[in-house]
Amino acid sequence: MAPKVVLVTGVADQLGGQLADTLAADPGIDRVLGVDTAPPATTNTRVEFVRTDIRGPKITKLIDSAKVDTVVHAAPRPSVGPRRVAIKELNVIGTMRLLAACQRARTVRKLVVKSTAEVYGASASSPAVFTEQDAPENGRAEAVEIEAYVRGFARRRPDVALTVIRFADVIGPDVDNALTRYFSLPVVPTVLGFDARVQLLHDTDALAVLSRAATHDLPGVYNAGGDGVLMLSQAIRRAGRVPLPMPRAAIGTATRLAGGRVDLSPGQAGLLNYGRVIDTTRLKTTFGFTPKWTTAAAFDDYVRGR
Repeated sequence: MAPKVVLVTGVADQLGGQLADTLAADPGIDRVLGVDTAPPATTNTRVEFVRTDIRGPKITKLIDSAKVDTVVHAAPRPSVGPRRVAIKELNVIGTMRLLAACQRARTVRKLVVKSTAEVYGASASSPAVFTEQDAPENGRAEAVEIEAYVRGFARRRPDVALTVIRFADVIGPDVDNALTRYFSLPVVPTVLGFDARVQLLHDTDALAVLSRAATHDLPGVYNAGGDGVLMLSQAIRRAGRVPLPMPRAAIGTATRLAGGRVDLSPGQAGLLNYGRVIDTTRLKTTFGFTPKWTTAAAFDDYVRGR
């Protein structure tokens, strides 16, 4: 059954805001509520923005009063920079409170959670390709913790259609994140002795995946990434940059000193060392979506629009 009242968290971010706009343009959806602590960049009049912290009690009242039937949790974001502790708390505690609100609300019948391929980690013992069956145990701690709470919710509310999307790193000409800033450095620090495989997802494909998950009943866990990979050295050359090999321990400091605004998460730093590739067979077959952009094409589009 198509959703009628949708609540989207994290609308101050580009992806969350665009998703709320896209859903608001669907004539079959009656209301779209956008929730965040800051207003979205866009001003779609059909999106009802509610300024609130999902860690507070207001989110429960909002879901109940609006009779929300579909919740898209797009708020989790990388905990990097000087506010990393606060962002991590918002990610983890905010998810806990949102899940508790959804558990109590009998009108909620669908939940979509934006996760990350960082749950798989990146190490010397990593498989060549991760599938959804690989346990999310060795990846970014907070991402693993969030998915553990989501699985707990699924046990308590088996009647809710739950969709979890594990995104590869998102890139595009309008995307501003640690990875796009990393590839914009004049001299790009790399890990000495390693040439990692990188898999990316164009931001338009990421938006399309979340939109389809919100408007269709497609429960399950899905990896989402573009076809193919780029070696890190290839990506740096395509970006017209110069690599600077150095010990892994120095990467974080070097990126911050080189660009000022580059602060890679631990998962992204590990990616530069060992790489990470995810299998997207389930996305194409069960979920019914094939990304329009390959990894290489998505990266080239980013370079053109940089």
